[in-house]
Amino acid sequence: MAAAVIETKSLTKTFGATPVLRGAEFQLDTGTAAVIVGGNGSGKSTLLRIIAGLSQPTEGSATVFGHDSRRLTIEDRRRIGMLTHQSWMYPNLSARENLEFYAELYGIDDGSRVATQWIDEVGLTAAANERVRGFSRGMEQRLSIARTMMSKPDLLLLDEPFAALDPDAVAIVSALIRSAVANGCAALITAHLPLELGLHATRYEITRGRLIRCADDRGAQTRSIVGA
Repeated sequence: MAAAVIETKSLTKTFGATPVLRGAEFQLDTGTAAVIVGGNGSGKSTLLRIIAGLSQPTEGSATVFGHDSRRLTIEDRRRIGMLTHQSWMYPNLSARENLEFYAELYGIDDGSRVATQWIDEVGLTAAANERVRGFSRGMEQRLSIARTMMSKPDLLLLDEPFAALDPDAVAIVSALIRSAVANGCAALITAHLPLELGLHATRYEITRGRLIRCADDRGAQTRSIVGA
């Protein structure tokens, strides 16, 4: 049996004496999605950073593609597309130039064509040659989502992907996530409020560092999946 894309066991993170995550346990498989709902400072971003190998747990473990997140290989990292609160766009480059740069960085063949394709996918065709410094927050968010997804990763880690998006953009991004999952990508998404993505996604709530699995759209009973 293939290893889960993500699996955490007793995952705990403290900053000084302050616990941010308390014994979180969950699993995410190929072609599935999960949404973690929680307020500011609840630990959502910290959880994604640990899974991406950008932060280390205080206790417990997280594995990604069967490998300890603290020791991910270059190949493992290439299989991950991560969206953070920082767009990582270069303000003095155009939307097209930004995506062409990342296409080259990711080793994508025919990067110019792929950049154009993804600019169209996120609805920025009319602004393709404009410098990002003139973009609204929502436009920059859409471009960052294109950067995250253009390499067709096996795992998407999306930290509040709908922040600053208008309803039309939310519909566009939701469709892109559905398509990626339908094609075998695993997606872990954080949000302030429950999301309606149009696909079956396991929902968790995180509060005071504890991760709780909620009733899903198939009527599953709400239950805790963390240690006491």
